[in-house]
Amino acid sequence: MKITVLAENTSGLDDIGTEHGLSLYIETQKHKILFDMGQSVLFEQNAQKLGKDIKSVDIAVLSHGHYDHGGGLQRFLELNLTAPVYASAYAFEKYYSGQDRYIGLDRKILQLNAKRLVFIDDCVRIDDELEIISCNGRKRPFANHSSQNMVTERDGEFTEDEFLHEQYLVVKEGGKSVVFSACSHKGILNIASWFDASAIVGGFHFSKIDDEAFLTNAANVLNKSNAKFFTCHCTGEKQYNYMKKIMNDRIEYISCGQQINIQEEK
Repeated sequence: MKITVLAENTSGLDDIGTEHGLSLYIETQKHKILFDMGQSVLFEQNAQKLGKDIKSVDIAVLSHGHYDHGGGLQRFLELNLTAPVYASAYAFEKYYSGQDRYIGLDRKILQLNAKRLVFIDDCVRIDDELEIISCNGRKRPFANHSSQNMVTERDGEFTEDEFLHEQYLVVKEGGKSVVFSACSHKGILNIASWFDASAIVGGFHFSKIDDEAFLTNAANVLNKSNAKFFTCHCTGEKQYNYMKKIMNDRIEYISCGQQINIQEEK
């Protein structure tokens, strides 16, 4: 299993652009998968530079209904005319930061591409390699610290976002199980407790947390899992560097242009 980072907040290569967002190109023995599309056409531009053909993608997965993960969705649908896009049944609801900044998806996509979108209520098993799970019915033993004034608007009423629209891609290959969590809005500690994973790939949404006691506890809890963590995007570089001192080789920060071969990871 190979992962190429097409969109992320940081880059280690001069000719690979960045943006606040996430897009991953995943290659398995059976599939070429696009997991999220960032907030713009950057995923396409970086894919061309990195030699990855978006037209060859056979499955796309939208992790949740925020602009920085699905802003490039329409462009993907224009480039690739065949791949189904798996999205949560809640993905196109109205999501805001506060009550004045819309951070959801362009709802026109629903009208233009209804036949391409596959909506999931809770989970779907695509084949023996791929499964998509929301975990909405599971208990959240750890407090969620990623809401940060994020709300849902229904019929003019704002309520705290429970992130029912967030779903996780599970890829199994070569005896390893890799969970792609994107922003981990339901809580990275909860996600780590829900899956017996070899690796978890995604942001922790810790970028606005400066409480060292919280970060220490989070690192210690994650160290108890069996997974290695490939984090990015919304974790925060300062927060990552702090947790790295505790987690050592159990955690790695990935950036635009980077390619990871999961089978080579210990």
